[in-house]
Amino acid sequence: MSRPTLSLATIALNRFGLGAGEGDAVRGDPRRYLLDQFDRFDVAPAGFAHLPDGGRLVTQYFADRRDMRQAMSSTRRSGNTSSKSPPSDDQVALRRDYMQEALALYRQAAQARMASAVATSAPMVERMVHFWSNHFCVSADNPQMQALVGEFERDAIRPHVLGRFEDMLLAVEQHPAMLLYLNQAQSVGPNSPAAEKAAKRNPNRNRGLNENLAREIMELHTLGVRSGYTQADVTEFARALTGWTASGVDGDMSGDPMVFRFRPSQHEPGQRKILDRTYDQSGTSQGGAALADFSAAPQTAVHIATKLARHFAGDIPPQPLVDRLTTTFTHSKGDLPTLYHALIESPEAWVPEAVKFRTPWEWTVASLRLLGPDALAQNQAVNILKQLGQPMWKPGSPAGWDDLAASWAGPDALLRRVEFAQRLAARSGDRIDARTAGPQLLPGSLSAATADQVARAESPVTALALLLVSPDMLRR
Repeated sequence: MSRPTLSLATIALNRFGLGAGEGDAVRGDPRRYLLDQFDRFDVAPAGFAHLPDGGRLVTQYFADRRDMRQAMSSTRRSGNTSSKSPPSDDQVALRRDYMQEALALYRQAAQARMASAVATSAPMVERMVHFWSNHFCVSADNPQMQALVGEFERDAIRPHVLGRFEDMLLAVEQHPAMLLYLNQAQSVGPNSPAAEKAAKRNPNRNRGLNENLAREIMELHTLGVRSGYTQADVTEFARALTGWTASGVDGDMSGDPMVFRFRPSQHEPGQRKILDRTYDQSGTSQGGAALADFSAAPQTAVHIATKLARHFAGDIPPQPLVDRLTTTFTHSKGDLPTLYHALIESPEAWVPEAVKFRTPWEWTVASLRLLGPDALAQNQAVNILKQLGQPMWKPGSPAGWDDLAASWAGPDALLRRVEFAQRLAARSGDRIDARTAGPQLLPGSLSAATADQVARAESPVTALALLLVSPDMLRR
């Protein structure tokens, strides 16, 4: 059976956007409909704007933990306890309360993200927020990340999604969430004053170099794997980044909690040679200069262009589109609106058949946009995405979630969507007529098979569930 031919309006709403929201319709030129969204994107929607300060929570926990350890150390020195004594009741309670508060903040941030996606009047720009948040991935696998991941997307991604790649890159790499996630906060130059001091104090404790952030910047965030850099380049870049840390990680409550801080005492002295270029800057400028060069490198342009082309034009990205986006990225010096404009104007992104399988996140957002904000109010975003196999902000790897159909189209994954669609429909079927909702979501593109199934359904609830899990809805 041949797949339906998609109208330009359907492509604009679903492939570029997040699905048709309440009252959302493409009138006139679909490309102009997308470009006009740039002027109405809400950088700080209410849910994000009202998030509690996760950095303050993490900083306070580190400070309380430090104080307890110092108190226990004093007690041990006085001979009252063994050096191998288990954690005290206060330590256990501190950890328990911290984990509960971090989890609550993570849930609140996840709900804010979903609410923004469901309500936005600039769905293409909101899609780009999700794209970049996954590209610059931090995974909420521990309480620190759970507390900070919402702030990371709010403060490092959203303000720069219509700016320059270089500015977003710097904001991302200097955000406390990234510095903690990739263990950069404790990286110390082997010949730095901090390392020498630590060696004198405790020769058996090695406070050394950590290469995680340097490696992921080069492999995932900028140049891309197999782009020509060597292990020596990674090590030298890691040395250039030493001293990049966050306030509060040592339990110091003075100053602002959880903001980027450069500690000169941890920085590896000397010049660095990375990708045959010498960096003789001092302090934080050394890592910053290398980062700026990476953002402008030809390999980075190809890496970003390939990922964008894959996201919008198919799992096997068309080479002409990759080449066009690469040229645009380079000539515009990483200006993201210019890059999006080139994408919107590219014919490869408008082929009239579905080219991408929706991830659980994309499918959930599209479903909730169709059903309206009442449907979101009845569901917790964290629970939905966990049940569907794509837990919010938790890919478990710095590489982020896959953007390939093979990762999401398995039988078990589809069964989960069917079950959730039935629950959604049971709550909304009495107010949503699937016979009119289908054409709203897919104007001029609803397949005859789906239309027939919806029309023949035994009840409005069943009709809506069938629409939500139809092949038309699963692809974009």
